[in-house]
Amino acid sequence: MPNKTAKTVAKATGSKATASKVAASKVAPSKTAAKAAAPKTAAPKTAASKAAVATKPVVAAKPAVKPVAAAPRVEEPKKPLTQRQGFKTNEFVVYPAHGVGQILAIEEQEIAGARLELFVINFMKDKMTLRVPTAKVANVGMRKLSEPVLVKKALETLKGRARVKRTMWSRRAQEYEAKINSGDIVAIAEVVRDLYRSESQPEQSYSERQLYEAALDRLSREIAVVQHVTETEAVKEIESQLAKSPRRGAKTEAEVEADGEADADADGDDATVADEAA
Repeated sequence: MPNKTAKTVAKATGSKATASKVAASKVAPSKTAAKAAAPKTAAPKTAASKAAVATKPVVAAKPAVKPVAAAPRVEEPKKPLTQRQGFKTNEFVVYPAHGVGQILAIEEQEIAGARLELFVINFMKDKMTLRVPTAKVANVGMRKLSEPVLVKKALETLKGRARVKRTMWSRRAQEYEAKINSGDIVAIAEVVRDLYRSESQPEQSYSERQLYEAALDRLSREIAVVQHVTETEAVKEIESQLAKSPRRGAKTEAEVEADGEADADADGDDATVADEAA
């Protein structure tokens, strides 16, 4: 009996102790719960941190940037052209249909929607300005001035004997005109030689005189520019060479008749031209 009582007392004592532990565990919060339950205290701001906040620059909102319009492009003035097709400005050239002229400029023009480069050629004696496409100079026969050697050959030609064909004057006149407009200085000298009349020779008809003066003018102008003399001095030199040509002897009856027919044909051509002009 005593042992059972002691065991019962011990069990009761043990249960009480266990109950007290459980109660204590309920009363004493765990460390984790204490940490969780503990209110968070904000760390006090120091003066340095306040100053840092106060000195932080305030970035203003960037205004919308408007696109800047591009400045208008200013085209640089083109340099004037000075040389094309082997010809340059201020150079004297020979244009077959008009003789000696001077290139004043090389300019660009728009003609019928196409841009063309043109030689501006001035013929001072004729008071005329001509514009020739640079790409057409070969077709029209424009050339540089003759070399001094070729000029000397033309002057030598003047001293030769005149060669007059026994054909109708109208046909001969066409041949003379073709030579004058060929631009060949030697061919022009041949026309001057063939149509020249000295004081002892019969006078020329009107049409002969016109062709002679046209050929003489073309020849003297080119010689003057090449030799850097005046046209008057060039004409004197030409006439001095013509004076050295062998004089024509007495004409035979056949030659007189041929010349008479030539003069009649020349007068008839002149009358026809006058009628057409009227």
